[in-house]
Amino acid sequence: MAPTPAYALIATDLDGTLLRGDDTVSDRSLAALARVARAGARHLVVTGRPAPRVRPLLADLGRAGLAVCGQGAQVYDAATDRLLWSVRLDRELAETALGKIEAEVGQVYAAVDQDGVDGLTLIEPGYRMPHPTLPAVRVGRRDDLWCAPISKVLLRHATLSDDELAAVARAAVGSLATVTMSGPGTVELQPCGVTKATGLALAAERLGIAAERAIAFGDMPNDIPMFEWAGRGVAMANAHPELKAVADEVTLSNEDDGIAVVLEGLFPAG
Repeated sequence: MAPTPAYALIATDLDGTLLRGDDTVSDRSLAALARVARAGARHLVVTGRPAPRVRPLLADLGRAGLAVCGQGAQVYDAATDRLLWSVRLDRELAETALGKIEAEVGQVYAAVDQDGVDGLTLIEPGYRMPHPTLPAVRVGRRDDLWCAPISKVLLRHATLSDDELAAVARAAVGSLATVTMSGPGTVELQPCGVTKATGLALAAERLGIAAERAIAFGDMPNDIPMFEWAGRGVAMANAHPELKAVADEVTLSNEDDGIAVVLEGLFPAG
């Protein structure tokens, strides 16, 4: 009888973690994930990207199961192309939060991810997409961002660093929303209390896998709740210092197949 693998659930962030800079997954990482599947363990994508921006990647990976999207606000089922669970960010609260932030730092530039499996990413004048490959629709004014239900707001500032903007936003917003930093140029407002751990816990419960049987990989502070939930947290070499500080292990970078290095040790060939 084959031995039971140490971990039954492999939770991976995408940008800066599983994906390389060109938005692809290396052959070595794909082979390592195939080992995971052969051993009977599950791979779960846990990302800040909304479900519509994850669907093509899941297809490329051959994944037809669950994915946690939108910083944990969405649990998406690729097999049926529907959201099993989603939480919206109240649009009036979002506007109020933006006003409080701008009262502290001056003008910020905003974008929103609309809720739903076909939701759009809308960007106001002056906002620059951190991932130019991701589709977005430019609107004429900020009021147009609120034309449909949203899952989160993305923020940028002309001069403040991501760390500085996130710190000011947390102090200004308080309990109106959860503030996260998920990548270069990506400070976000999401529903209060919702984190990657929220969606990951729901997906794991649906799969019947306990937290201690999960290992999580990430690179940014928005992955901290996921590390706190999982039995083990592995930060990439390119990870933000805040995530490295709470990680159980630091592996190689996303460009150097850091996930594959760890998985090859946990799931030997054959």
